[in-house]
Amino acid sequence: MKKHIPNAITCLNLLSGCVGVTMAFSNNLAYAGYAIVIAALFDFADGLSARALHVYSSMGKELDSLADMISFGFLPASIVYQLFLAAPQVGPYSQYVNYSAFLIAIFSAMRLAKFNIDVRQTDHFIGVPTPANSLLIASLPFIAQGGGFWTAYILNPFFLLVFSIGSSFLLIMEVPMISLKFKSFKPSENIFRYLLLAVGLILIVILKFAAVPLIMFLYIVLSIIQFTVKA
Repeated sequence: MKKHIPNAITCLNLLSGCVGVTMAFSNNLAYAGYAIVIAALFDFADGLSARALHVYSSMGKELDSLADMISFGFLPASIVYQLFLAAPQVGPYSQYVNYSAFLIAIFSAMRLAKFNIDVRQTDHFIGVPTPANSLLIASLPFIAQGGGFWTAYILNPFFLLVFSIGSSFLLIMEVPMISLKFKSFKPSENIFRYLLLAVGLILIVILKFAAVPLIMFLYIVLSIIQFTVKA
């Protein structure tokens, strides 16, 4: 039975993604964002359970990628698409500009396919992982709903176009990124991981969803510093 536990958790990740897509296309972007958070928790748990139970399989690896494609590829792209529809339309060009949201789904698929065959990504990532990118996207509707300075930017088609292209690039960029898979808990080996988690938690407590873009920026900066120091 235990060999099926990680795959069962992966299926819960997939279920969360499917429910999130229905929420997104019902224009309930808050619940779609929560679905991404829940899917990310299941995605973390399936890998953790596989390592704890010492049950690895090729099927599990492929199932994980297929589930991630929905939860962290199609779902976040659907959220951005709905943000495009909520933004002022750009004359006859909007029908084309709005579909740029699905670049996120395309590049997520490329990122996941690359991860499965890239032997370099054992203890770190190359490019931003799809769950991290999706959590960034999940934060946008909450920031927009909060009003204030950023709402006008998030509900701007040109911002969304640049954001879709930029977040797609982050997924496939050839930059080593920190992985939160701990091989040990020694501070000397995990200083950047602990720093990211500690500062990230403080930012979330203070800023809530508005903290996510700052955490993503911190994640990229700390990754560059860590792997520059190692080099």
